[in-house]
Amino acid sequence: MQYSVGVEYALHCLVYLIPKGSKIGIKELAFFQGIPVTYLSKIFTKLANAGIVTSVPGVKGGFKLARDPDDISFWEVVEAVEGKKPIFQCQNIKDKGYLYRNRDCSDCTVSTSSCSINLVMLEAEELMQNHLRSKKLSWLDEELDRVLPVQTRKDTRAFFEKGNIER
Repeated sequence: MQYSVGVEYALHCLVYLIPKGSKIGIKELAFFQGIPVTYLSKIFTKLANAGIVTSVPGVKGGFKLARDPDDISFWEVVEAVEGKKPIFQCQNIKDKGYLYRNRDCSDCTVSTSSCSINLVMLEAEELMQNHLRSKKLSWLDEELDRVLPVQTRKDTRAFFEKGNIER
């Protein structure tokens, strides 16, 4: 199981939008992160469709958070970028096995039992989702304040405040 790098790019870019009133252009975000503008544009379209960011039109436009960072979870970002498909997709192969393959179920009231493998995978996926739901953008912002040098955070904010790239 692997999420695309788009999830990482999205989370990194969203944290720059946290300071109140921040609106940043895609070109600035892409330049700062060192990624293609077209790729980041696709990610931000997904984030906008999910109601995580909104587009601000105009020369000084860009994107801003659509909601408070306390209300945006890592899981919402994952779902926005990756879609809402389950990680494990049970093919119910147990019912295609030798013991069930030629079974006449015309009089069966209940199909075969639940797949134990699928149940374990769904439980694990739910635990992961709940953990990611508990991590909010506001937590990430606080965590970065804790682990990054103060000057790095200041320099990052200064870069976006200056508007170094034409939108």
